[in-house]
Amino acid sequence: MTDPNAIQPSELDQLPDRDPEETAEWQASLDAVTKAAGPHRAAYLMRRTLERAEGAGIALPKLLETDYVNSIPTSAEPAVPGDEAMEQRITAWNRWNAAAMVTRGSKYGVGGHIATFASAAWLYETGFNHFFKGKEADGSGDQLYIQGHASPGIYARAFLDGRLNEEQLDNFRREAGGNGLPSYPHPRRLPWLWEFPTVSMGLGPLSAIYQARFNRYLANRGIKDTAGSHVWAFLGDGEMDEPESTAALALAAREELDNLTFVINCNLQRLDGPVRANFKIVQELEAQFRGAGWNVVKTLWGTAWDELFRLDTTGALVRRLRQVPDAQIQTYQTRDAAYIRQDFFGGDPALVEMAKLLSDDKILECFHLSRGGHEARKVFAAYKAAVEHKGAPTVILAQTVKGHTLGEGFASKNANHQMKKLSVDEFKNMRDLLELPIKDSDFVDGVVPYGHPGADSPEVRYLQERRAALGGPAPARRVHPVAPLPAPAEKAFASFDKGSGSQNVATTMAFVRLVKDLVRDKETGKRWVPIVPDEARTFGMESLFPSLGIYSPKGQTYEPVDRDQLMYYKEAQNGQILNEGITEAGSMADFIAASTSYATHGEAMIPFYIFYSMFGWQRTADQMWQLGDQLGRGFLVGATAGRTTLTGEGLQHADGHSPVIAATNPAALSYDPAFAYEVAVIVKDGLRRMYGEAAPDEDQNVFYYLTVYNEPMPQPAKPSVQGIDEGIVKGLYRFNTAESAGITPPANAPRIQLLGSGTAIHWALKAQQLLAEEWGVAADVWSATSWSELRRDALEADEAGLRGEERVPFVRQALQGADGPVLAVSDYMRQVPDQIAQWVEQDWSSLGADGFGLSDTREAARRHFGVDAESIVVAALAQLAKRGEVQATAVKEAREKYGL
Repeated sequence: MTDPNAIQPSELDQLPDRDPEETAEWQASLDAVTKAAGPHRAAYLMRRTLERAEGAGIALPKLLETDYVNSIPTSAEPAVPGDEAMEQRITAWNRWNAAAMVTRGSKYGVGGHIATFASAAWLYETGFNHFFKGKEADGSGDQLYIQGHASPGIYARAFLDGRLNEEQLDNFRREAGGNGLPSYPHPRRLPWLWEFPTVSMGLGPLSAIYQARFNRYLANRGIKDTAGSHVWAFLGDGEMDEPESTAALALAAREELDNLTFVINCNLQRLDGPVRANFKIVQELEAQFRGAGWNVVKTLWGTAWDELFRLDTTGALVRRLRQVPDAQIQTYQTRDAAYIRQDFFGGDPALVEMAKLLSDDKILECFHLSRGGHEARKVFAAYKAAVEHKGAPTVILAQTVKGHTLGEGFASKNANHQMKKLSVDEFKNMRDLLELPIKDSDFVDGVVPYGHPGADSPEVRYLQERRAALGGPAPARRVHPVAPLPAPAEKAFASFDKGSGSQNVATTMAFVRLVKDLVRDKETGKRWVPIVPDEARTFGMESLFPSLGIYSPKGQTYEPVDRDQLMYYKEAQNGQILNEGITEAGSMADFIAASTSYATHGEAMIPFYIFYSMFGWQRTADQMWQLGDQLGRGFLVGATAGRTTLTGEGLQHADGHSPVIAATNPAALSYDPAFAYEVAVIVKDGLRRMYGEAAPDEDQNVFYYLTVYNEPMPQPAKPSVQGIDEGIVKGLYRFNTAESAGITPPANAPRIQLLGSGTAIHWALKAQQLLAEEWGVAADVWSATSWSELRRDALEADEAGLRGEERVPFVRQALQGADGPVLAVSDYMRQVPDQIAQWVEQDWSSLGADGFGLSDTREAARRHFGVDAESIVVAALAQLAKRGEVQATAVKEAREKYGL
């Protein structure tokens, strides 16, 4: 029988031990320490030994958690340059005005957050005074991802340095009048200040990682020297529960992004209560980041704790700090010294003795006030360590008190996220605590005053001098004057005009062929940024691998298995393609960084992100909204589009609604092209509008969404129709009439207008033939390249009418004089074409693929949804029968004839 007390085999048993005696001696030493000094001392020695080994570069598994103390001891902290007293006064003014702004706005019921900036003030101020590089020096400056709930503090600082006035502060969250401030960092609403949207939560950290990565991409491709740019992301500990917050940690470590620092404000509270009531969020995050390969700096305790740690000769204090759950630390923040003596110190004899040496005031100072994130010296040391660390990104875990300096009614209270104002008495207490020169008489009619030391005061001069030394104001968004990109050679676009002849070509392939030609352009080719989430072969893009290369900061350190093939898998340090693996969220973050490079770095890049259409807007629509907020430009391409076109994949892959979601985004120009030449016209116009000589009334800060299909079909030549390019761009043009299609309907035949988009136009063309040959009906076929652009134009016409201006919607102009009713069809739900129904003067009806998708052949799926050619014929006859233009029996006959 096996002895249950025997030492069990481990993975070490698989390795030969060249000196068993030496091994036994080490083990015996550990046993002796455990017996003589106890398990805590043994654990301490083991941790220190592992840390020493790691520092010496010995290959061992990393220690994922360290003690619940500061990573940088007080003795190793560098001196803070500058005037600490002056910085204290500046921070006090900013704390005051942030709280005053939200409180004054509360009378309008618009909300706001006070407690977050109160806890994080020094995290920002230390950076603004000493680290964050502005955009007026050489390079691009630093990129700052500000925590959304801390925005009042950023506005307060901009008020102090003269970039905002009192009227604007009073219009916090009241933007309709045109002189207000958005609730959170919204570049579209305040484009001179904010660079990066960080709300919804979780998008900030994800975007920051890919921004840091894109900075390296630009440098490695020789487009822009970004060595001087550092990305700072300010996050909440509760925010780290969002999946996006930690989704790309391994990428940042794998690519050694030491140009990136996360600053996580660990005030231990989320919106409703503690982040980890029964656990320790700092330790959890430390393990998570260390495990992913990040450098971790913990800044937990202020200088008041130094005396306690000096007294901790047995390690009892450190052990107790590891044991106490976060919710209890919050409780200590609100309780008296007697409670803390009993609950924290009372359970261990060594701690009882320590507590006897501490006054009540000392205990309250430590447990109520002294946190690493509230002291400039502690924060400065952490930031300096972060920017000097090489080979990995850094996360700073800074412990703070939520609601710090706002008074006992706020600090560490579970409800403080929802508390929007302070009373006059609470403001007076805050004034005294911050030692601000604000008089009681300044509170007129109970309204808290803003505070400002004066435009020429020492505080403002100091603030402005520090920012000047660091390269100008921050945060700030700058769009550098950049000459429009030259238009690519016409040949690339014109090659699609002649059609594909007898060859069947899917529009997905047509788009890829177009881009393949455009990236060869001598002037603009290098500015294209192809982005794909591990589906390049699905979209026929593998031919781009050897010519453009897949970006990798390591280059290609191996010989690819397909090296002897023409289209081998080629990675390169200067590679152009961003192949992100299976992460639509990461690919979108890439796209956002590239699409806003014109502002962030003064370098216009042309990203196109191609993806399964179902897994674009459905999965990452929040990031598309973020893209619009950040004023991004580029091409989103929903490939293998449509509900019935992607055969066999089933419900989760069958996209019948992405154009509906896209239509909700004001910055998205959504197109559903049917033919290759339409794709070329749309891309050409997109390049002109976003990167070239846009018309004066056009907004350049838009992005294009194209749905393209994987169904190989004959691509017709571009019709010689006057104004066809305008129709393609605006959303509608007549592709043919029954007569021009070579169909000769009977004289005085009833007529119908068939509007189709994307692949559905092929069903409409077949229906056109059936209607003429079998039912004596003449049908004209229209290509509706963009239902949403037609709707947008019509809405603008309605608004113009309300202003007394005469304007006819383009869809009405295009269809003017077209005989008969209109029947619209697409491979999407009926809601997509129905967007324009109210502006069509003719009788309107539509067909669409409503409901869940399914697996089957294309033909069977289309018959199931009632959108195939035969179904179009029946629907067309039904419309004409209502008008008395065909016999009512024709509808029944058609249904029976086609087996519907």
